[in-house]
Amino acid sequence: MTFDLFDSVAAEVRQWQEPLAPGALVLRGFVADAAPILAAVHAVVAQAPLRHMVTPGGHRMSVTTTSCGALGWVSDDAGYRYAAIDPATGRAWPVMPGALVALAADAAESAGYSGFIPDACLINRYEVGARMSLHQDRNERDFRAPIVSVSLGIPAIFQIGGMRRNERALRVPLAHGDVVVWGGPSRMRFHGVLPVKPGSHPLSGPQRINLTFRKAG
Repeated sequence: MTFDLFDSVAAEVRQWQEPLAPGALVLRGFVADAAPILAAVHAVVAQAPLRHMVTPGGHRMSVTTTSCGALGWVSDDAGYRYAAIDPATGRAWPVMPGALVALAADAAESAGYSGFIPDACLINRYEVGARMSLHQDRNERDFRAPIVSVSLGIPAIFQIGGMRRNERALRVPLAHGDVVVWGGPSRMRFHGVLPVKPGSHPLSGPQRINLTFRKAG
């Protein structure tokens, strides 16, 4: 048996699909080579720096955030929304790098959602203790497109619940390279991330990078 065959078998073991709910699943180990993806993220951040968004209620979010694509996600005292202009720079959001567009499309295709072309990529950096409370993605204009969420760096616990906030949420451990896709009957499920625990990854250091691709406009 050759080393190439060993490598092939190992790759098959690392990559599999894990159903979560109708229309929702985890693509385990989907990102085989994260280096070019993170390089694209760094290029975006150089143009549109990460920042702590503030909720309409005045709460400073624990994650730091930026966006790329035709539209970027914005939160302030005026509410949650998508905007073509980055309020921190006064310029259009950076163009979404081709590597990110391809990743989102390939993941959606693998999950059964063909023809997905995102126009917004929300980049969240989770440092130790950062979290995301249960919420719905409901600022997009068309709910027929899925949400594609890519996890890079240190692990996190993703939560996916029901259509009401008080429904019990499933806790889903996510590792570097995992991708969660949800749409169809699960498109409006509440979801979030529990506080991130200490850790380190060779490519990201002591942090988690999450890329959430959406069809917002």
